[in-house]
Amino acid sequence: MYSIAEFAQKIWKVAVECIRVLKPGKHCAVLMGDTRRNKHFVPITPRVLMSFLEAGFILREDIIKLQWKMKSTREKWFGKKYDFYLIGHEHLYVFRKPEAGEKVTKFRESMKWW
Repeated sequence: MYSIAEFAQKIWKVAVECIRVLKPGKHCAVLMGDTRRNKHFVPITPRVLMSFLEAGFILREDIIKLQWKMKSTREKWFGKKYDFYLIGHEHLYVFRKPEAGEKVTKFRESMKWW
């Protein structure tokens, strides 16, 4: 099992490779969920999002996928039984690689901003 720091480093490498091989103007989608360790929420999805933005992608969409058919989702409101709420959603990030020479300033709020 990877630590979160190791996972973040590996997902950044994936993002860099994705932007390298993807044709300009094309899209890349990543479905990712968060997790829990020791009954505490571990936010993985923001790390994935930031890795792809750092690699140079533009965020096109963030689609929240609710997990309705899972047993754990049906029981998510039994917080007292588990001593925490179960995670009932995932993020589907849709990224776009900018065209060569494209003026991306109009997308600056959907890109890396630091």
